[in-house]
Amino acid sequence: MTSPTPTIARRSKITPERERQFYDAVLEQLREHGYEALTMEGIAARACCGKSTLYRQWKTKPQLVAAALRANRQGTLAAVDTGSLAGDLREAARIAAGTSGRDTLLTQAMGHAVLSDEELQAALREALIEPELAAFDAMVERAVARGEITAEHPAVEFLPAQLMGVLRIRPVLEGQYADADYLVRFVDAALLPALGLHAPPVPVPASAPVTATASSAT
Repeated sequence: MTSPTPTIARRSKITPERERQFYDAVLEQLREHGYEALTMEGIAARACCGKSTLYRQWKTKPQLVAAALRANRQGTLAAVDTGSLAGDLREAARIAAGTSGRDTLLTQAMGHAVLSDEELQAALREALIEPELAAFDAMVERAVARGEITAEHPAVEFLPAQLMGVLRIRPVLEGQYADADYLVRFVDAALLPALGLHAPPVPVPASAPVTATASSAT
């Protein structure tokens, strides 16, 4: 007699639209209650699904939160390649500013858990931090290959911490988010000089044509 074929648990597929609903439910609950009070039950209730659906897709709360934060981002640094390190850092500043308010609010909502929950830390590093650090490394490698800086330049180590740090600290110091203008000015005034680079010159607008007046025409 043949033995029955073992049943293999499969991860069910969900549509991108449904996945977006799950992520929206996570972010709404996170903003309203903070990370510690966030539960898979609460997310399931908000998304109108069974709790088992969430566990099949993401296994744990930290993994689901990290996935939702990653999906909430509207731009990453991976595609940045302007042809110069100064241009790359300025473009990175603009992209970072695009999610400044949302990212800062969500980071604040996670509060102490970001530092105390090792599983959450690991999930966030894998989903959000490591890809951005890799993008910074790629920018520096291209700059070294072009001869813009040396690989041993001491300021290189601090580029991610400086740019991402000022993004988080400006709301605390000044009560407003770091927009694109602020971050680009920070790059020009702090990061580029530390690297021995100069900001691109500001283009001078063409002078308006002089219109002859009635008196000059006589």
